[in-house]
Amino acid sequence: MEPQLPTIKNVFVNETDDDDRPALSSHALAALKEFLEEQRQSPANHETAENGEGALEPESEVDLVTEDWRLSQFWYDPETARTLSQEVLSLCSHSNCKVACIACPTLYAYLKKIDPNISVQLLEYDKRFEQYGSDFTFYDYNQPKDLPLELKHTYQVVIADPPYLSKECLEKVTQTISFLAQPQESHLLLLTGEVQRDRAAELLGLRACNFWPRHSSKLGNEFRVFTNYDPGERLGGWEQQ
Repeated sequence: MEPQLPTIKNVFVNETDDDDRPALSSHALAALKEFLEEQRQSPANHETAENGEGALEPESEVDLVTEDWRLSQFWYDPETARTLSQEVLSLCSHSNCKVACIACPTLYAYLKKIDPNISVQLLEYDKRFEQYGSDFTFYDYNQPKDLPLELKHTYQVVIADPPYLSKECLEKVTQTISFLAQPQESHLLLLTGEVQRDRAAELLGLRACNFWPRHSSKLGNEFRVFTNYDPGERLGGWEQQ
């Protein structure tokens, strides 16, 4: 039986650093490390790799920095990253399209791999991503509008993956989305837990799609993708209400 991973994004200690960012408890961090090591050594995983099932095609491989669980970083699996990238590219129907990725560096990396010419801005707290040069903007969700003015109302497509499954975090990320998105005809995609469904609808008018994002670390939380537009048959379409 596959070991069960605790719902890590909901297990935080109350004590925080000076910048008030939540942190994983030592117990949750140890449990996560143990689970990932078991998954890495699993015979089923080795067999899958040997058989080539689920393996990336050489042209689709991307280099990512190591996840930092203390920052609630969990990268998408390749299928999820490719599916989301294709969705974003389908929304960029003209060469002047600009995309903002809020706290989703995996998506940024895949987009630039598939189309190096696409205009994508990564907003991220982790300064390791400064390696992306001018495509990187430091972002702390606790200061949701503390961003360069040239980013305001600039983006036709905004994708956000809030780092924490809390009402406060989603409310602040919502302010950032409103700051970045063009007031008219912008496409919004929100990747977050199923538990945020009602808040996503209330704050941003979003609906869930039938496509379920997955993470390489096999998180225990059910993750969803919500949009403010009807994707048609893409992303599995909207769920029926």
